[in-house]
Amino acid sequence: MELAFIPSPSRGVLHLGPIPLRGYAFCIIIGVFVAVWLGNRRWIARGGRPGTVADIAVWAVPFGLIGGRLYHVITDYQLYFSEGRDWVDAFKIWEGGLGIWGAIAFGAVGAWIGARRRGVPMPAYADAVAPGIALAQAIGRWGNWFNQELYGKATDLPWAVEITSTADGRVPGTYHPTFLYESLWCIGVALLVIWADRRFKLGHGRAFALYVAAYCAGRFWTEYLRVDDAHHILGLRLNNWTALFVFLLAVLYIVLSARMRPGREAVVEPGAESAAGDTGSAADKDAKDVKDSENDAGDADAAEKSDASGATAAPEDPSGADEADAADDAKDAKDAEGVTNGADSAKKG
Repeated sequence: MELAFIPSPSRGVLHLGPIPLRGYAFCIIIGVFVAVWLGNRRWIARGGRPGTVADIAVWAVPFGLIGGRLYHVITDYQLYFSEGRDWVDAFKIWEGGLGIWGAIAFGAVGAWIGARRRGVPMPAYADAVAPGIALAQAIGRWGNWFNQELYGKATDLPWAVEITSTADGRVPGTYHPTFLYESLWCIGVALLVIWADRRFKLGHGRAFALYVAAYCAGRFWTEYLRVDDAHHILGLRLNNWTALFVFLLAVLYIVLSARMRPGREAVVEPGAESAAGDTGSAADKDAKDVKDSENDAGDADAAEKSDASGATAAPEDPSGADEADAADDAKDAKDAEGVTNGADSAKKG
């Protein structure tokens, strides 16, 4: 009976004319965009300006790629500098091989440079982008699936990944999909950090430290399952020791930071609030100007109406004056008649 398994792609690159489209590169690029998008939303929610995360990522991403590649080449130098190998392959990053430890370390250096240029505190920035980095790793791990690499021990589980390639000593068969395990673990880490940050108001780099500690816990397990060549120290793979050491550092940072700097930053980007206030003041001024213009227009209309009413009433005034004069003439005539009658009566008497 044929076992169920996750099939691997027959090839990890498609050609659009002369342009190669590599699945590994696409996974990295998509992961970066997701990290910047989520980090930007979290940064704005913390009181930062839109666009700051992307501006700093311009520094962090290239540094991270260089650091990740350096770590991989140094720790697996035999793949590039041993007999029969071509050292030029060390620069072929699209063929896979990024060490997360070097990527995070060098990426932090690039982020520090970008943060200083923007005048924002590095710990606050790290807290904002931490869940996004975890999601970027979750997406990036699928690049290993396209390259048929970094799988685990042989297994007949229904979710085993089928390896068909024979390059670099691979043996076709079904193996633990450690890329899938780590991808799912990273999604869980992202959700954990988001929840903990909302629940405990993590600040001063503690959300980032939680991400590091949680990732290391899962990486220790998935690294133990892998069967690709690696350096061993006291029976454990080098990356197991690295994960353990970094885990302890992250936990120590969380404890000490919580004691020394409890709570979270009140201001993550100086000037962001004043800029928002200036925008609001400008809007209020514009609204006032519009209202004043409307009032001026209303006054002008009223004046026009008043002038029109006056102009209409003016012709009525002469007729009114004529009527008053006629009444006065009638009164004078009556008085004269009365005087005449009185004179006549005097004569008769």
